[in-house]
Amino acid sequence: MAKQKVAMLTAGGLAPCLSSAVGGLIERYSDVAPDLDIVAYKSGYQGVLTGDSIDITREMREKAPLLHRYGGSPIGNSRVKLTNAADCVKRGLVKEGENPLRVAAERLANDGITILHTIGGDDTNTTAADLAAYLAANGYNLTVVGLPKTVDNDVVPIRQSLGAWTAAEVGAHFFDNVGNEQTAAPRTLVIHEVMGRHCGWLTAATARAYLQRTSRNQYVDGLMMDAHLKSIDAVYLPEMAFDLDAEAARLKESMDRNGHATVFVSEGACLDAIVAEREAAGETVKRDAFGHVKIDTINVGAWFQKQFASLLNAERSLVQKSGYFARSAPANGDDLRLIQSMVDLAVESALNKVSGVTGHDEAQNGKLRTIEFPRIKGGKAFDLSTGWFAEVMDNIGQKYKEA
Repeated sequence: MAKQKVAMLTAGGLAPCLSSAVGGLIERYSDVAPDLDIVAYKSGYQGVLTGDSIDITREMREKAPLLHRYGGSPIGNSRVKLTNAADCVKRGLVKEGENPLRVAAERLANDGITILHTIGGDDTNTTAADLAAYLAANGYNLTVVGLPKTVDNDVVPIRQSLGAWTAAEVGAHFFDNVGNEQTAAPRTLVIHEVMGRHCGWLTAATARAYLQRTSRNQYVDGLMMDAHLKSIDAVYLPEMAFDLDAEAARLKESMDRNGHATVFVSEGACLDAIVAEREAAGETVKRDAFGHVKIDTINVGAWFQKQFASLLNAERSLVQKSGYFARSAPANGDDLRLIQSMVDLAVESALNKVSGVTGHDEAQNGKLRTIEFPRIKGGKAFDLSTGWFAEVMDNIGQKYKEA
């Protein structure tokens, strides 16, 4: 029987778990299967297509615990879809007429890979499923076990994706500083744009973490730095419907009363309306290899700024985005515990030749298990009836309903 050989890759956008997950996998294999060779493909599926990989040496294994200290990915990311041949050709990853799935499969086979760990979101892991299916159809057995990474926390049917807790905590820290801009000029509107294409979980969780963080503050009575300045006046999510004029009137009351207004908005809030507005005006909206609108070109926060600034009679308005700051952070304690449990299961499943994505399965009472690939998909909506979110909105004083 051929010796097992392990490969790993990270793909998609960053999240505060990638470095720790890579380190955790190296540590776990070194503990339970120290004789297995491990390689890491650089820059996700791009490295698979180009044969660009790193051999994990004995020295790397010994220093793997250091990876828990850092954000980013120690092996690099990219957004490559193996079933989008045209994009792969355009990027010079395969030649015209080549099937990227076949190129990747042959690379894995030639490299002797029998276990592949993919650390990414739904696109990363469903692409891995496509690859495993292709290999199986061509007589090559590859066990693929994914780890769910996304700050959006929107992977079906996984209760909590890796990195999301940290992103919320770090986003709250970011705005704790940025919110002080309210003192820079009278009648200031500050809009905090948070990541979340389809799902408002991160925006809601960041607002919650910010309110928890600032609830411990002590102030000097009579001065401008007070609980009002550290409050939030509105939260807008992709799952919510709202009346622009009614919200503007409510926010203007806050502006008139306190001299400032603070809004937290998900980058996916009103996205469809904004895209339709731009396309109707003849603009071509850019999309990535997966067909997703390139969210950084839409600038949802600026759209909200444009709508509200004049209606609130704001003398100054600004949009601040916490996304890159939050998603590049090292994992916090909660995420480190979650990463360890998922990594341990991923290695156990891989050695037992069970493919899938590790996570707490919402369809099985939150049991941590290796979930079948066909059940994995993105775009899970945030449940607006979640108890803690109702508490956040009660604190803000904002009425809301589903879109």
